[in-house]
Amino acid sequence: MGPLLALASAACYGIVDFAGGLLSRKAHFAAVTFLGQLGGLLLAGTAALLLPADAVHPADLLWGALSGVGSGAAMHFLNRGLSHGAMSVVVPVSAVTGVALSVVCGVLLGDRPTAVAWLGIALSGPALWMVCGGGRDTGGGVPDGLLASAGVALQYIALAQAGASSGLWPVAAGRAAAVLVLLPAAARHPRRLLLPPVRAVQALLVGAGAALGLILYLLAVQRQLLAVAVVLASLYPALPVILGLALLDERLSRQQVLGLAGAGVATVLLSVG
Repeated sequence: MGPLLALASAACYGIVDFAGGLLSRKAHFAAVTFLGQLGGLLLAGTAALLLPADAVHPADLLWGALSGVGSGAAMHFLNRGLSHGAMSVVVPVSAVTGVALSVVCGVLLGDRPTAVAWLGIALSGPALWMVCGGGRDTGGGVPDGLLASAGVALQYIALAQAGASSGLWPVAAGRAAAVLVLLPAAARHPRRLLLPPVRAVQALLVGAGAALGLILYLLAVQRQLLAVAVVLASLYPALPVILGLALLDERLSRQQVLGLAGAGVATVLLSVG
């Protein structure tokens, strides 16, 4: 069940990245990010209320809030990169570097992946890089990707420390923290938040999708090693490529085909390992 939940999380993030990337080219990325976190807070708060928790401890909420700080930073820099057309740079850099940091921290915290799982982890990085076209920096997206990757790693590592008895409240605490982190920048430029109603609703839905991805990740990491759950959840860059192929009439390069095949093999190895 753990691998399936992690892959479902990856699917959510893949759709969110694709939709958020397109939206950030039509509206200011800061508005998309801030309204997205509000949407995530609404969904996570509602889900936490509907699903009872055995015992919510302050430490669990603090870990969730720290994860939210990472989420807010990751989405800010990710959307900023996507807003100026660097999707093929920002996404792979944020995913691959975020995975590397998370796996290292997971091992330091006591994870002991099997040899098969290690092979899947080692294969996932190059596969993600090839899926996204090798990260050719045509739009100055590497700094955004690196900054986003630090947020991605913090988001995943901190949320994994929350106890299972706390239910979904750590995710809700994280969305509240992300809103607070992004609030000062939003308050300095309030006009950026004045989006047309359709765009505002789209931003809220994108954020709700990201929150759902985190909920699925939290459930996965409670049933799976952190290192494995992070890698499976971080296979999301493959989905924007597939959606671009299906919806935007894009064509896959030979490198991307090899990358998708490698990601598939990595998924199988991590699932059975």
